[in-house]
Amino acid sequence: MSGNIMIVGVGGQGTLLASRLLGAVLPGMGYDVKISEVHGMSQRGGSVVTYVRYGEKVSSPIIDKGEADFILAFEQLEAARYISYLKPNGKIIMNTQKIDPMPVITGAMDYPENIPEKIKALGIDIIPVDALSMAEESGSAKAVNVVLLGVISKFLGIDTEHFEKAIENTVKPKFIEINKKAYRKGLEYNI
Repeated sequence: MSGNIMIVGVGGQGTLLASRLLGAVLPGMGYDVKISEVHGMSQRGGSVVTYVRYGEKVSSPIIDKGEADFILAFEQLEAARYISYLKPNGKIIMNTQKIDPMPVITGAMDYPENIPEKIKALGIDIIPVDALSMAEESGSAKAVNVVLLGVISKFLGIDTEHFEKAIENTVKPKFIEINKKAYRKGLEYNI
């Protein structure tokens, strides 16, 4: 089995931590894993993309248009922005949160309405998740990334204990319990 996961969000949302956690877990499942560096503007508010590719042997970390099995979107507009990268029968797991990009903040544009419904109308399998609320319930709004990783873990067959060990090895000690709670909330989410 192999797969391509695109993680999309805006600067400050933890896309790089999400890719690092997947990069720590997938090799333990017997996969070769390649992770891209962050693409985009990593300062708060800029669009950020990371790629995670896994399989028996992976040569490149780059995912081209039409190749992503999953798009893990930390924000609605980012989900819409990268639809062209999704494979037919791929899935978008999308945080329902809206973060205004600079053109919306300055009043030059309006934030598009009904993004999840529009994506679904295209025949795309989209799973909207209120990850922000679940992250806040876990103790930090910044744990949206780990909530979404909990949701995607169900599709990837990731063992909870293995993932929690990756959290312990990757996250600063004071954030370990918050991230474990966030992961479990995502894992328990009814799809």
